[in-house]
This record gives sequence, structure tokens and C-alpha cells, in this order.
Amino acid sequence: MTRVSINPGRVEWCGESHRICLYDQGSGCPASVAMVFRICLSPFGRGIGCMVLGDPGKSEGWPGASNLLMTDNQRLMRWIVDGWVRRDPELCDLPAPGSMAWLDLESAVSRSRQADGRCSEILRGAGVTVQLTWEDPGPPIPVELGRGNSMTGLHEMYAVCCEAGAADITINGTGLPGQPSSRPEFGRQLSTAWRRYSETWVRADAGG
Repeated sequence: MTRVSINPGRVEWCGESHRICLYDQGSGCPASVAMVFRICLSPFGRGIGCMVLGDPGKSEGWPGASNLLMTDNQRLMRWIVDGWVRRDPELCDLPAPGSMAWLDLESAVSRSRQADGRCSEILRGAGVTVQLTWEDPGPPIPVELGRGNSMTGLHEMYAVCCEAGAADITINGTGLPGQPSSRPEFGRQLSTAWRRYSETWVRADAGG
């Protein structure tokens, strides 16, 4: 198929999304999940959001359970949760996203070390500090998904993906359980801890 210089679809959002999904090695089920979105363009403006599901099987939010979403743009992140998170095959059957606490984000810092590629995201708000760390990075992978292969079934997605061999999630200094695993994605086995840059979601049927 001949590539065209200008995609006829509509850009829904672009920015970055970074994930850590830690699994219980005994059951093979998600033990802890965290995602950070840094969105620079969307119908609801710019925004940062961090979702942590430390008790993904519980229908309860922070502080009773370690399930929360911290953001500086709640309208944007509710749109992202409804349109993307709830359609994610790793997350769509979990009860926690429907009952997590929504907290106001006060600060967000992204750090990286050139020497070993270690990256971290530190987010604070409402008396809570979340830190996500990715280590042992793999080479950047250019990703391009058509509508039939994307998780929404409505969009094309383009990104640069960097998987991590090791990762951890902490809330107020306490580590959450689980270990990174691997799963089939983009036609190969990839770590369940990764960082995506220049991530762009295009509504494929919005042209014309």
C-alpha cells in the first residue's frame, strides 16, 4: 500500500504514556499497575495523569486500597480512562479503575540517567507521593498500529516504545507487589514495563 504524506484521520491526542504492569508470579495475574500520561495535545488541552492500581482486584479507592489517579486535568484524564484504559486488554476486566480515588496533582518530575538509562517519574498530590522507576532499557522500537490492531478498534497509533527489563512502583515509599513479565505485543514478546514517546492516536474514520 502506498503511504501518503498527510494522514486523512483526526489526531485525538499525542504525547507520552509510560506503564509498569507487575505480575504475581504464582497466579500470573496483575498484582500492581501504574501508568503515567503526559499529554501535550487533546480536545481537553494539555495534562499529566498518573494512575496506580496497587489493589487491582478491589472495588475501593485510596486510602482504603492503593487505587488512585492523580492529575492536573480531570476532564482530560476521565476521557482517557473511558476511551483507552477501559479498553486495554490487561485492565478492562479489573474492578479497580471504576472505584479509584481521584486526587489533584501538585507536582510532577521526570528524571533520567544517561549512564545506565534509568528513568523515574515522581508525582505528588494530596499528601501522596508516587514514584515509578524503569531500569535496564531495551533499544527504541518504532511502532505503527492500524485500526484493526489497536486496542480501541477506532484508531491508528504511532509511537516510539522502549521496554524495560526491571521496574518498580512505590506509594509514599512503600513498594507495590509483583514483577515485570512479558506478553505478545506488536508481533513480538515485550516487557510489561515500558515507556512510549511521541505517542499519537489518530481517529482513522474521521477524515474527509
